[in-house]
Amino acid sequence: MKQLNRNTAPSARTYTEKVIQIGEGNFLRAFADWIIWKTNQKTDFNASVVAVQPRKGGKIKNLTAQDCLYHVNLQGLDGGKAVDNIDLVDVISRGIDPYEDFESYIRLAEQPEMRFVISNTTEAGIAFDASCKFSDKPAASYPGKLVQLLHHRYEHFKGDVNKGFIILPCELIFHNGKHLKECINQYIEHWNLGADFKNWVDAACPVYNTLVDRIVPGYPKDNALQIMERIGFEDNQLVMGEVFHLWVIEAPESLSAEFPADKAGLQVHFVPSEAPYHERKVTLLNGPHTVLSPVGYLSGLDTVRECCEDALVGRFVDKVMYDELLPTLNLPKDELTKFADDVKNRFKNPYVRHFVTSIMLNSFPKFKTRDLPGLKIYFDRKGELPKCIVLGLAGICTYYKGGMRGSDQITPNDAPEILSLLQNLWSTNNCSEVAKGVLGASDLIWGEDLNQIPGLTALLTEFLEKIQKDGMRAAVEMVL
Repeated sequence: MKQLNRNTAPSARTYTEKVIQIGEGNFLRAFADWIIWKTNQKTDFNASVVAVQPRKGGKIKNLTAQDCLYHVNLQGLDGGKAVDNIDLVDVISRGIDPYEDFESYIRLAEQPEMRFVISNTTEAGIAFDASCKFSDKPAASYPGKLVQLLHHRYEHFKGDVNKGFIILPCELIFHNGKHLKECINQYIEHWNLGADFKNWVDAACPVYNTLVDRIVPGYPKDNALQIMERIGFEDNQLVMGEVFHLWVIEAPESLSAEFPADKAGLQVHFVPSEAPYHERKVTLLNGPHTVLSPVGYLSGLDTVRECCEDALVGRFVDKVMYDELLPTLNLPKDELTKFADDVKNRFKNPYVRHFVTSIMLNSFPKFKTRDLPGLKIYFDRKGELPKCIVLGLAGICTYYKGGMRGSDQITPNDAPEILSLLQNLWSTNNCSEVAKGVLGASDLIWGEDLNQIPGLTALLTEFLEKIQKDGMRAAVEMVL
C-alpha cells in the first residue's frame, strides 16, 4: 500500500491559492473543501486552500505529512439508490501552524489572489477575548487572528478596496457572520486600529451569514483498512461523510460570479435570508443530535443510527423531534414533518457510523443554541416543560461527571471552566446542587439564570437522581 502524497498520486492537481481556511478538521475537509474541489472540476474556479490551524496542539502536521491530500468517502442514499463514493480531494495546497510559524500565516495577506476566508472553530470559536493583544503571534481567538490578517492586508495594499476578503464563517450559530463582524469591530476598537482601517473592513470585507449541513462522522476507524485497500493508499486523513450537503449563504446572487459552486450542480444557495433554513435545520437536526447523544451513550449505544433503531431510545428521539421540537417552529406542519422524516433517514444512513461521542464536544454551548430556544417556546406555548429535552440536558450533566461506562472511560471535552464547574458540582454528591449550579451558570454558559424557568430546576434534579439511581434507560422509560 502506497503512502499518499503528491508524488504517489499523480492525478492530484495544483490550483491558485484563493482561500484561507481557519480550521483543519474533518468537517471543513469533507464539506467546504470537497465543495471547492467539485467546483474546480465543474467550473473555472481554479482555487486551492491554505489550511490554518486555529488552536495550539492541532493536527495540521498530520495533514501536511501527506502533502495535504486525503480521500472523502461519501455514503448514503441518493434518489433511493445506494451511494458509496471515494474521491481524492487535492485542493489544500499547504497547512500552517501560526503558533509555530506566524510569519507564514500573516504573509497570506500579501497574496493578491487570496479572496476568501472560511472557518469552522466550533460554536465557542466566534468570541471576543479581551486578553488578546495585537502584538500576540498569533492572537489566541479566531476573530483576533482574523483582524491581524485583515490589518496586514490593509497596510500591504494601502487600503485598496478591491483587495478585501469575502468572509464565510461555517460555525453552527445563527447569524454567524453577524457575530463574527461584531467581534472584528470589538478588536478594531480594543486595539485602537483606527477609523480608516474600520472603514476599509466595512467596505471591502463582507462577512456573510451562512448555514452548513452535512453529517461528517470523521475518520472511519472501523473500516479504514478496507477503504485504504480499495484506494491503494495509506491515508491517515481519510474522512467519511453523508451524501447530503447544503450550504446556504446570505449574500447577493452576484457572489456566484466569484464563487460559482451553484453552477457546479451543488446544493449551494445565495439567498436574501438564511433564517428559515437555519431555524429548521438547527431545531430538527442539530437539536435532536445534541440530546440523543448523551442519552444514547449512557444507554449503552455508540452511534446515531443505533440510537434511532433502538426500541427505547428510538422512541425518545421521535418524541424529541416530532412532539417537542417540531411544534416550536412556525413553518407549515407538512413541510416540517417532511424535513423531520428526511432527517431521520439521514440519521439511519446504513453506511455512516456517526459516533455520539464526536457530537458531544462542547455540549453545553450546543444545547444553548440548539435546544434551549425550543425548550422556552414549548413552555410558553404549552405551559409545561418538554421532558425529553430536559432529560437530554440531564444526560449532558451526567456525561460531564466522567467515570466509566462499562469498560469505556468517559472523557467530556469542553471549555476548561465548564469542565471545572461540573467537577465541583458533582463533588457535592447532591443532584439538586448540580441542577441549580448548572442552570445558574449565567456568565459561563447561558447568559441568564435558567433556574428562573418555572419547574426546570426540580425536573432536572428529578431526572439526575433517576439516572444516578437506576441508570439512563430507566430514566428514558420513566419519561416516555
